[in-house]
Amino acid sequence: MRLNRFLASAGLGSRRGVEELIKSGRVKINGRAVTDLATQVSPEDSVKVGSRLVHAERTLTAALYKPPGYVCTAKDERDRKTIFDLLPKHWPRVFHVGRLDKESEGLLLLTNDGDLSLALTHPRFHIDKEYEVGLDRAFEPKHREKLLRGFRIEGGFAKIEEISTLAPQFLKVVLRQGIKRQLRLMFYELGYEITRLRRVRIGPLKLGKLRPGEWRLLTSAEVAALKKPTQTDA
Repeated sequence: MRLNRFLASAGLGSRRGVEELIKSGRVKINGRAVTDLATQVSPEDSVKVGSRLVHAERTLTAALYKPPGYVCTAKDERDRKTIFDLLPKHWPRVFHVGRLDKESEGLLLLTNDGDLSLALTHPRFHIDKEYEVGLDRAFEPKHREKLLRGFRIEGGFAKIEEISTLAPQFLKVVLRQGIKRQLRLMFYELGYEITRLRRVRIGPLKLGKLRPGEWRLLTSAEVAALKKPTQTDA
């Protein structure tokens, strides 16, 4: 296994991110500093970053149906329920890719695959995220174009890529941005309160038949599909 892939699998970042560790000379194999990115690591080798001995963990990627009332953090100072309470204790360390706020529910990805995390979060990639949005009153069609054109909210300029009406107070919305509480803030600006927010798709991956609190491991084909997002020159 190439050294950068080994370090990424040990949870030290994406392959690109760990290249800086290697180039800086902080990585040692069997006591010898290594700066060659193409260096191969065998199971018998001792690999250290600084004074820390690192081990490759098995790569794991899962889809979780996050229920309302859970927060996306490993530890919460207010002792609230976290998404990690829903996962098996024997799993290797995983990270959530993106987040859903406490009141929101739906599809959440968890992984220790640094390359996948980069593919889903880097600004140069376009990843569609589809939501079902319940409102406290009927949606007014005149607001559709403003949401599609976009406007400034706390956190930056926000826009919606697609919007369709499923019922007077129920919408389907597609985002490609990741501004904190984006949909809640955008609809609040137009005089609505969101009563239910559920993410049902990330790129090609759908929530499917998962129920609140349930998870499933992704297949290698699903992971490969997620790593092939649309890329822009921006």
